[in-house]
Amino acid sequence: MTTGALRIGTRGSPLALVQTAMVEARLREAHPDLIIERVIIKTSGDWKPSDGETRLSEVDGGKGMFAHEIERAMLAGEIDCGVHSMKDMASFLPEGLALDHVLERSDPRDAFICSDFSSLKDLPHGAVVGTCSLRRQAFLLQQRPDLKIEPIRGNVQTRLDKLNAGQYAATLLAMAGLKRLGLAGDYIHALSIDDMLPACGQAIVAIETRSDDRKTRSIFDPIHHAETGFCAKIERAALQVLDGSCHTPIGAHARMEGGKMRFDLIVSSGDGTRVYKDSDIAIITNDKEAEDFGRKIAQRLKPSVPADIFS
Repeated sequence: MTTGALRIGTRGSPLALVQTAMVEARLREAHPDLIIERVIIKTSGDWKPSDGETRLSEVDGGKGMFAHEIERAMLAGEIDCGVHSMKDMASFLPEGLALDHVLERSDPRDAFICSDFSSLKDLPHGAVVGTCSLRRQAFLLQQRPDLKIEPIRGNVQTRLDKLNAGQYAATLLAMAGLKRLGLAGDYIHALSIDDMLPACGQAIVAIETRSDDRKTRSIFDPIHHAETGFCAKIERAALQVLDGSCHTPIGAHARMEGGKMRFDLIVSSGDGTRVYKDSDIAIITNDKEAEDFGRKIAQRLKPSVPADIFS
């Protein structure tokens, strides 16, 4: 940031705009005189067609595609920062960028979305469930190998519309996104974290900046939620060890329990038939400890996972 307004880059989807508004509101509380300019950027994920859909992995096939153009604009000096859903971020950032500021984490659970049935076990044999997430696919097939998993694309409302049109019997969505959009109803059935481990960074709104832009980075210091930041560092460090660029279903969730940080990590085969888990607790007081903790658990788990799962 040089002088003038703080230029915030964001996608133009309804959820992205809500999350950007959350960041802007917190900034105005911390800096009443700050001038903010919102810059809407169309990303690769927004350009993908919603018909003739192809499956996207929960990692770089589906992740970085929602951030690349925002990151390019940041590195080119066209914007000062970008607001993202942390779970959409690639495992490794482009050189020169940093992801060190987050808002407090919202509801990290996934939700089973279905109007006719309240649980996965109640779906008819061979029912079609829509998801592009390999993590969610693995969970579904682990519980119900008879289900037919089909890709579903589009923003939250588009996916709900496809569900209502009868294209799918059910789908899975993030509770945080549903809540932020003000969506509620008896068709939303939250799944416990113990039953379905969230994606890395799920429910976290993240602010990305240029590493060398100290002025912009300092503006976000007052709104940074430290505990959520530790969780993000743990989860992303583990994903990097597990080579998050591969097409592998990975669940990772850190949370504070009784003054200590608990971290659960799971790796699965795409069909859900092979599942590998690890977990531990630690006292975390800074970012380095958080990253070391995440790496330790991932390094401990990785040797037990067959190589073909990472291919």
